[in-house]
Amino acid sequence: MIEQSRCLPGFIVFESIDGAGTTTQIRLLAEKLAAAGVPCRRDAEPTSGPIGQLIRQALSGHLPLHAATVAHLFAADRAEHVEGSSGIRANCAAGRLVLSDRYLFSSLAYQGLTCGRSLPERLNQDFPLPELLFFFHLPAETGMDRMKDRTSLEIYEQLDFQRQVAAAYEEVMERFRDSGLRLCRIDASQSIEQISATIWQEIERLLAARSGG
Repeated sequence: MIEQSRCLPGFIVFESIDGAGTTTQIRLLAEKLAAAGVPCRRDAEPTSGPIGQLIRQALSGHLPLHAATVAHLFAADRAEHVEGSSGIRANCAAGRLVLSDRYLFSSLAYQGLTCGRSLPERLNQDFPLPELLFFFHLPAETGMDRMKDRTSLEIYEQLDFQRQVAAAYEEVMERFRDSGLRLCRIDASQSIEQISATIWQEIERLLAARSGG
């Protein structure tokens, strides 16, 4: 069982199986926040840093690596993402909202399947938790159908594996239900506009709490 860390104020994470639309929603949210004059930063994991680029080579299939190696790389990339000079912790301390497309929950779901639960749990047990977590629920079949026009798929983007990931995510979300973070489940089969509106309602609640309103 993961030892729960204190939630990091201003840190917001989006999680899902592949093809659920988190990247689109983060972009839309960042645009709304900018229009409202709320400083924010958009991030993603793997990051664009050197470790993240190595991970992306592995995910594309161009760099075959052992599953445990990939799990360690994700944790190393995440450590820099959190603690680096322009990382999550520094941006939150400066008063910005940090929006991350994937975080440790992805490792627990994906790497939990590829190399067992114990290693990802150990590697990720000391990272802070987000203040708010959006979990996009979507059937694996729908996610794969949305990706059918992509020119290439990553090694995890296979229907059978995505079905397993969807089930793994449900277990991960249940384990964090009483961790102190706010978990918002999103029906990702809804329209882009409906999902965006639901997310904005949650963000307005968060902003009101931050301002003492």
